Amino acid sequence: METVDDNALRTILLARIKEQGPLTFAEFMAACLYEPGLGYYTSSGRKGGAEGDFYTSSNVHRVFGRLIAREIIAMWHTLGEPAEFQIVEAGAAGGRLAADVMDAVAELAPKLYETVTCRLIEAEPSLAEAQRLMLAAHTAKLDWSSPAELSAGRLAITGCIYSNELIDALPVHLVEMTEDGLQEVLITAVGEEFCEQLGPPSTPEIPFFMERHAIAPVGGQRIEIRLAAEKWLLGAAESLQRGYLITIDYGHLAEELYGKMRINGTLLCYYRHQVEENPYIRAGHQDITSHVDFTSLISTGEDVGLKKIWYGEQYRFLMATGMMEELMALETRDIPEEQRLRDRLALKKLMLPDGGMGDTFKVLVQGKGVDAAGLLCLRNWAASF
Repeated sequence: METVDDNALRTILLARIKEQGPLTFAEFMAACLYEPGLGYYTSSGRKGGAEGDFYTSSNVHRVFGRLIAREIIAMWHTLGEPAEFQIVEAGAAGGRLAADVMDAVAELAPKLYETVTCRLIEAEPSLAEAQRLMLAAHTAKLDWSSPAELSAGRLAITGCIYSNELIDALPVHLVEMTEDGLQEVLITAVGEEFCEQLGPPSTPEIPFFMERHAIAPVGGQRIEIRLAAEKWLLGAAESLQRGYLITIDYGHLAEELYGKMRINGTLLCYYRHQVEENPYIRAGHQDITSHVDFTSLISTGEDVGLKKIWYGEQYRFLMATGMMEELMALETRDIPEEQRLRDRLALKKLMLPDGGMGDTFKVLVQGKGVDAAGLLCLRNWAASF
């Protein structure tokens, strides 16, 4: 196992445990990912792509952003082509996906592009400069907001909010069903090492969440409860005056996510494209993630005026929004055969079902105050839920 210097964040967390007592896993995970200047997502360094720790769909090929743009253009039409329309990316990272989306909007919908605002939301402030460079061709269209502004419902958005692998990185509470009932995993320390202990749920929101969504783990099963996802969704729903929310992430509906076959839950870490099961090493230097509960996003959304429009596997969404058209266009380009082959392999990676990105990733489209007729994802053959 490669060692990294995580002393700065480790020292802070150990001191926090000494002063405050055991941390919930959600508190520990939040610090490891978002501690100012030291967390995985709030410190410098490339996270995604070949030089990072994992691939996202936007790293694979620019067509991914073009297909999202095709759906966003359809959304603009369904809203009656409003004079002011915002395209908002939550968790914009270095701006690669936003650039692909905006390039496609400029090409495919010049009228929309004339009045559109591209709003970027990212937890790491230093990435704003990288975003400016990445989206230099669209400088006049850019604006920025903080995650706090979105989650507090302080934005007034008509348009589309989308995220790609954001929800899986929101902190989770770990709970385990024991002989004594539901217990929460707490993080304490022995010397300089983090360790776990079980205790009663730290907040009544946990059992309330489980009861409301009919989550019933079997004896000995450990699961993740992402209260932060519901809070994020509530803020996004409040900020969205009229329009759509697209959530792209890996996960399942609750029946599958919390099934007894997942006795140990879905928590994993990623470091340099390697899977790591121990979240208590490399504090601040490895990604910590777990699968998304799409059932709770759908149910909570319905409660706050976000109607579920479509849910299904990523490959179905990409096919519905024009993958074949994009593939045919790529095939007609005058490019070296080697590049053509790379394009084909990249698109195959985006689409491949049976454990590939195509069905591991899901897409949820929700709407507020809209008539969704005309969205590309609603083409009959693409419906899956």
